[in-house]
Amino acid sequence: MILPLAISMGEPAGIGPDVALMAWRDRAAHRLPPFYVIGDAGLMEARAARLGIGVPVVPCLPEEVMETFPYGLPVLDIGDGIADRPGEPTAQTGLVVIEAIRAGVDHIRSGRAGAIVTAPISKSVLAEAGFTHPGHTEFLGELARAFRVGPVRPVMMIWSETLAVVPVTIHIPVAAVPGRLTTNLIVETGAIVAHDLATKFGIARPRLAVCGLNPHAGEDGLIGREDIEVVAPAVAELQRLGIAATGPHPADTLFHPAARDAYDAVLGMYHDQVLAPVKTIAFDEGVNVTLGLPFIRTSPDHGTAYSLAGTGTARPTSMIEAIALAGRLAQKKPAA
Repeated sequence: MILPLAISMGEPAGIGPDVALMAWRDRAAHRLPPFYVIGDAGLMEARAARLGIGVPVVPCLPEEVMETFPYGLPVLDIGDGIADRPGEPTAQTGLVVIEAIRAGVDHIRSGRAGAIVTAPISKSVLAEAGFTHPGHTEFLGELARAFRVGPVRPVMMIWSETLAVVPVTIHIPVAAVPGRLTTNLIVETGAIVAHDLATKFGIARPRLAVCGLNPHAGEDGLIGREDIEVVAPAVAELQRLGIAATGPHPADTLFHPAARDAYDAVLGMYHDQVLAPVKTIAFDEGVNVTLGLPFIRTSPDHGTAYSLAGTGTARPTSMIEAIALAGRLAQKKPAA
C-alpha cells in the first residue's frame, strides 16, 4: 500500500510554503508521489495567490490525500489564521510549526503517512515559542521514542545523486572539534550510516570513505596525532564490524569524480569539511536525510530564506528532490 508523504509547513514567513506549492505545481514533470502539507490552509492559499501560481489548496485529512492530490494541494489545517507576512517571522506561529512536525511523525507511526519531509524552520523563532531543542534532528530523535525501538541516535546526511556526506561533529566551533572527536563517536556514526544505507537505500554493502581530521590526514603524525590515535582506530573497528570503510583519507583529494566512484558516502570529521564540497557539487539538488530514525525524514538543504519568501524567486529544486527521495525510501525494501 502506498501512503502519502507528510510535509511540515515550516516557518510560515520563509520559503517553505512557496516551495511546497511549487512542488505540487511541478508534480507531474518530476513524477512526485502524493503528499500533503500540515500547517495553515489559509496561509497556503494566500501565499499561492501572492505568488500567482494558481495552485488550488484543499483542506483535507490524510486519508483523503490520494483522491485529492491530482487536482489540488492537500493541506491538513492545524493553523489558527496565520497571516501571510513573508519575511516577518513572529513567535506566535511557533506552536503551529512545532505541532506540524509532531503530527507528521505521529501520522507515520499510525500508518497514515509513509514519510515526513520537513520544510525549513527558524530555530531562534521557535526558541521564543518555548522550543528547547537545537533543531529538527534532535526533536525528531525525541519523537522517535514513541516508536519504542530502543535508543535512537539521529545522524545527519546530506545526500545527492553525485555525493553523500555525513559530518561526525556538526554545529560546534572548529576549535572544539578535536576535543569532541573520539574513536567511539566515529564508529557509532559510521555504523548507523552503513546500516541505513543498506536498510533504507538498498545498498547491499555500503562503502564508507573516512576523512582525516588534519591536512594530508596528519602526514604520519607530522601535522597532528589525531588521525593516528583517533581516526585510524575507528576505521579499523568499522572494518572489524564488517563495514567496508577506508581511511583516514586526505579530504582535499576525496571529492573529485574519480575518487567519488570508490565510495557511497563520506564521513567527515567536522561540518564544513564535507558540507562545503557537497554544496559546491550539488547546491540545488542536496537533500538533508536523518539517519538512525525508525522512520524516513528528509528536508530541503536550505534555510528559511526570508528575503525570497513570497517573491516567486525561490527555487523548489531541493524540496522536489527531498519529496522524491522520501517517496523512494518509503518504498525501498532492505538489501539482502
